[in-house]
Amino acid sequence: MTYTEQELKALVNKVIEAVQDGKSAEGDIPVGISNRHIHLSREHVDILFGKGYQLTQLKELSQPGQYACKEQLTIVGPSMRAIEGVRVLGPERKASQVEISRTDSYVLKVKPPVRESGDIAGSAPITIIGPKGIVTLKEGCIIANRHIHMSEEEGKAFGVSDGDYVDVELCGERRSLFYDVQIRVNKAFRLEMHIDTDDANAAGVGNGFKAKLLKMD
Repeated sequence: MTYTEQELKALVNKVIEAVQDGKSAEGDIPVGISNRHIHLSREHVDILFGKGYQLTQLKELSQPGQYACKEQLTIVGPSMRAIEGVRVLGPERKASQVEISRTDSYVLKVKPPVRESGDIAGSAPITIIGPKGIVTLKEGCIIANRHIHMSEEEGKAFGVSDGDYVDVELCGERRSLFYDVQIRVNKAFRLEMHIDTDDANAAGVGNGFKAKLLKMD
């Protein structure tokens, strides 16, 4: 989302008024629900699908340059129980990564840490099965932390910076307060809060629901 100058000023004024009143800026942040998915390196695309294989874009995601692929894979943990049909997201990354929910971890019998996407050092192992081969990651399975994407303009409007942590309220079917939600600011980002399916189900919310940013730590 890109704001006009007039819209940005209106949002800044709204946030300022909310802070002065000791209240949250209500309903400012759209929510996106992140299901289990896989990011792959070029090396692992070749192993899983065959040398030189190119991932097939299915649809664009909310963040510019990110997309869901047609390809789906199977993941297996120490339980030897498989979860099939796990979507691959593009584009390719330097290192492969599998993001699952806590519920998924109970099925797979893995112990993934809660991490920012891309922070996989020392994370849980996982096996990925493709049509042409198998990849076993010694590390790379995580539960993604709750986070909010913002453009630089949106970060200024909310008075937050990249790496800050905030509290967020979701007034869904079951009103919930989420602590330590990471702010991620980049000029290419669009405003959206990302939570996984466990969090969404707990709060009773779906894609496009609006969240309230309450305060910074």
